Amino acid sequence: MLSLPFFLSTTVDDVLPWNWPLFGMLPTLLCHVHQIHDWATRLLCQAGGTFLFKGPFFANMNMLVTVDPSNVHYIMNSNFLNFPKGPQFLKIFDVFGNTFINSDSDMWRNQRKLAQLQLSHPRFHRLLVKTTQDKVEKGFIKVLEHVSKQGLVVDLQDLFQRLTFDTTYILVTGYDPDCLSIDLPHVPFAKAMDDVTEAIFIRNIVPESVWKFRRWVSIGHEKKLRNARKTLDHIIEKYISMKRDELIKVIKLNDEEEEGVDLLTLYLNEEEIKNDDKFLRDTVLNFMIAGRDTTSSALTWFLWLVSTHPDIEEKIRAELKSNIPTKEANKWRLFGIKEVSKLVYLHGALCEALRLYPPVPFQHKKPLKPDTLPSGH
Repeated sequence: MLSLPFFLSTTVDDVLPWNWPLFGMLPTLLCHVHQIHDWATRLLCQAGGTFLFKGPFFANMNMLVTVDPSNVHYIMNSNFLNFPKGPQFLKIFDVFGNTFINSDSDMWRNQRKLAQLQLSHPRFHRLLVKTTQDKVEKGFIKVLEHVSKQGLVVDLQDLFQRLTFDTTYILVTGYDPDCLSIDLPHVPFAKAMDDVTEAIFIRNIVPESVWKFRRWVSIGHEKKLRNARKTLDHIIEKYISMKRDELIKVIKLNDEEEEGVDLLTLYLNEEEIKNDDKFLRDTVLNFMIAGRDTTSSALTWFLWLVSTHPDIEEKIRAELKSNIPTKEANKWRLFGIKEVSKLVYLHGALCEALRLYPPVPFQHKKPLKPDTLPSGH
């Protein structure tokens, strides 16, 4: 029995998983679940970029995994309409409801159009600039200064998550949870989001019958997910109610006002959806998930890469200095959109960090009709 985990993790060429009778390649996957990204990368390198994963015979888990650029372009661009997320995706991610993360086809296009309309609103942009500057200057830097003075060790990834959680929370709801402060407080909404993402990850790697049974008897990650969902629903419902009460005092939203405005306020000013609490709940949660984890992951990997490549750091610093007026060289400042567009080297470094360590490394797609990928699969 002691040798069983080692035996199960042994693979052809030390990488390709063994296709076991009845259980397929699932045992090997479970043995590497703690390092799923590294293992998947090695596996796909060994397989030439595309690999057919065989699941248990009873679980409908067979899937073609690919990182081949031509295949990715074909699926995500050239023949996009034939590759929706599919019904299995909706089952796994059911907690997110029916807005843009889970939607397909016409519904996805309509959701995207509505979201882009709100995100491009001039008053939302004013809130974005002010919130970002305030949270970095009065939150992130303040915490780092405290840590430095006290000689403490801090988890930078946790700080980035707190930074993006606070900024996203304000931009979406208009309220500040103050997660990024010196005492690094526990925030129920943030903890609930962590429990949701962890449970969804587990759903992706075990048979549907397993996680549905756990949900039925309310054990393990499914119990955490159920409790987390209650927490999220309660808090979001409270903010929707509070925001409605605030808007009763406002006759009409004025685009020319200097004060910024949050996304929930903008959505509540849309006649077609302002009374749809389910849609508003799903939208708030979707924006929170999309805004927090993706940005914090990108920032963490980017700074880690820069810290391990001093030559790149020097070039980025030189480019920043060359775009700052001499009289402002020693002042705190936030780069404007036009100024940022001139930072070509920084943009390239960020894109390379995203390529190496994408914040959303997996995409679920299910073809509507039989198809052949450019790789021949």
